Amino acid sequence: MTHYQTQLQIKTTGKNFSPITPQLKQVVKESGIQTGLCTLFLRHTSASLVIQENADPDVLQDLAHFFAKLVPEDGISYIHDAEGPDDMPAHIRSVLTKTSEQIPIHQGHLLLGTWQGIYLWEHRSRGHHREIVIHISGN
Repeated sequence: MTHYQTQLQIKTTGKNFSPITPQLKQVVKESGIQTGLCTLFLRHTSASLVIQENADPDVLQDLAHFFAKLVPEDGISYIHDAEGPDDMPAHIRSVLTKTSEQIPIHQGHLLLGTWQGIYLWEHRSRGHHREIVIHISGN
């Protein structure tokens, strides 16, 4: 079994979904692994990784709108506010979503569904530099 590991640096622009599927496909290609597993780990607590609809941007807008209602940024609901009113809600949103994903690899390609894309979801109001560790194992 072969292991390949690298990191992906993503600069976000504030609350938004950053598509990372093209970069991940390139990493899988560079790994040379034909059959295996691609594990993604986001090294942050106020952003998340999601696999979601990649054809209709309304889906991502609806997700963002739903989470804004579910986890409000009202400035009064949380004790932790050291980094601003968006900080604790960002932590809660990352707990409700994920900071890691696993995608099978077959014939050197990620086995995503037809309409699936992989996104880094920034939960903070301002942009950040985010790191994703990519570990690929297989043959």
